[in-house]
Amino acid sequence: MEPSSLVLLVNEWGTRPRAVAGESGLPYVGSLRLGLGIAPSYARRLSDRALARLADRLHPVFAASGLRERARLVTELLASSGVRPVSVAADGETARAAWAVDTATHAPTAAAALALRDHLDRLGVCTGRDCADVFVDTSPTHDRRFCSVTCQNRARVAAFRRRARTAAGSKNGRAASTEGDQ
Repeated sequence: MEPSSLVLLVNEWGTRPRAVAGESGLPYVGSLRLGLGIAPSYARRLSDRALARLADRLHPVFAASGLRERARLVTELLASSGVRPVSVAADGETARAAWAVDTATHAPTAAAALALRDHLDRLGVCTGRDCADVFVDTSPTHDRRFCSVTCQNRARVAAFRRRARTAAGSKNGRAASTEGDQ
């Protein structure tokens, strides 16, 4: 599963991101299932409830306060899915590393945990107001704080307005004190 698929899954089916965005009562976008990186035949059979449960298991990994906690949570996901490494001889001449699970119902959890394992130091939750969406930080500086440019711009506008109010308030305060001094 690609990291972008994990973000899509958590943000579109996760209880917390949907609640914070005011989307709890809205229907899920079913067509997004096919973008999750799961075999299309299996993705179509996944219920919204199953996807929401998986998204709710993944959100804490993104929200964890540190690398150690993320690693612990991903290890738990790997263990619960029963994922195990296998070697596959595709053409009889070369083998490649792969993974397997005993039951198909564990495959989405295993795929998600394996993808998260490779990005533990780049996971986060948006710091924007009224947003709980997750992201994978692909910036070269590893300092991403927002899920999107939209949330980043909202935060910048809010900060600008706070500074403007503070500046206006301090000007009015100085004007009032100078008038009182005369």
